Amino acid sequence: QVQLVESGGGLVQAGDSLRLSCAASGGTFSPWRMGFFRQAPGKERTFVASILSSGRTFYSDSVKDRFTISRDNTKRTIYLQMNGLKPEDTAVYYCAADAALDGSYKLWGQGAQVTVSS
Repeated sequence: QVQLVESGGGLVQAGDSLRLSCAASGGTFSPWRMGFFRQAPGKERTFVASILSSGRTFYSDSVKDRFTISRDNTKRTIYLQMNGLKPEDTAVYYCAADAALDGSYKLWGQGAQVTVSS
């Protein structure tokens, strides 16, 4: 069974940095498009960043220039380096995989809480 396991969430102050990890067990991994999404209390889940098998990356406007997504195929892991965190970045962060290569994220991690205090 393919699973995504996230780690690295926590409570930080505004301006601090944090790195999330998402490790995949099972499956091929390297061809997968991978992404991070987040959901703040009372709000819908929104896109944060994604990375293709080629290494090409995409970001939402709200995190561009502050967050960096990367992948290490040898470790079957993706990372989200978050710098300059703001209180509005507070959310549960989910990693996701397009493991079927059909353009949709069907495989999701359990989520990691990130709380940024002002």
